[in-house]
Amino acid sequence: MLNSYRFNHKKHCLYHASLMVCILLLGACSSNSDRRYKMSDDTAPTHTPDVTKVEDAHPRFEPYSRGGNSKSYTVRGKTYSVLDTGKGYQKTGVASWYGAKFHGHLTSNGETYDMYSMSAAHKTLPLPSYARITNLTNNKSVIVRVNDRGPFHDERLIDLSYAAAHRLDMLKTGTAKVKVEVIYIENPESAALAELKSTDLHYVQVVASSDKRRIDKLSGQLASQYQVKTRIQQTGDLYKLQLGPIGRQQIAAELHQTLRQNGFPQSYLVVE
Repeated sequence: MLNSYRFNHKKHCLYHASLMVCILLLGACSSNSDRRYKMSDDTAPTHTPDVTKVEDAHPRFEPYSRGGNSKSYTVRGKTYSVLDTGKGYQKTGVASWYGAKFHGHLTSNGETYDMYSMSAAHKTLPLPSYARITNLTNNKSVIVRVNDRGPFHDERLIDLSYAAAHRLDMLKTGTAKVKVEVIYIENPESAALAELKSTDLHYVQVVASSDKRRIDKLSGQLASQYQVKTRIQQTGDLYKLQLGPIGRQQIAAELHQTLRQNGFPQSYLVVE
């Protein structure tokens, strides 16, 4: 009897301990959810600064962040594939906006959502990306920095910050048909490396004339003035004066602009 009592008592205690653990876990889940969002429904801010003066996002090169850029992710049973690059992305669809509920909370790439900034959420664009958003109803446009994921509704293309939605005049309607155009900024280091590896030769065509003596004289003057070799290309009775070859496109472009400002507005670049 004593052993039976001990066994039943131990079983009874284990049951209550397990029940208490479940209650604590449920309470923790509830409190975590409450701590993440203090509001159950999203809304516009009650006290707003003058967001008409908020500047557009300023596009610049930024490496894609580690956070929010996994190859794919799943939300509500649906899997989304993140694009490797936003270059060339253009799409028309429905835009919505998100506000006070999410203000101050972390975005998908680990930044803090500020509804008074020019930002946005997109399901598949790499983070961060810059995009021009045009309201197709009134032709108003803004430039936003995409740093979050969403909206997770099949019929919606992009979620805009409160400030961006205000500038597009879509707060009253809640949604708007928009055009999204990514503003892609090339990595300047990659561009410079590609130019160094290029074997292209660049020339600046200065002028063309049938007067060979004039072309010869001008050739000597420009070679001395700009310390660049010249060549004369003949096509029938026409003589074309070109400066070059120049190995780097940037240097050729700078010389071209200088020549245009110094009396040769008809000059242009030639690449071989």
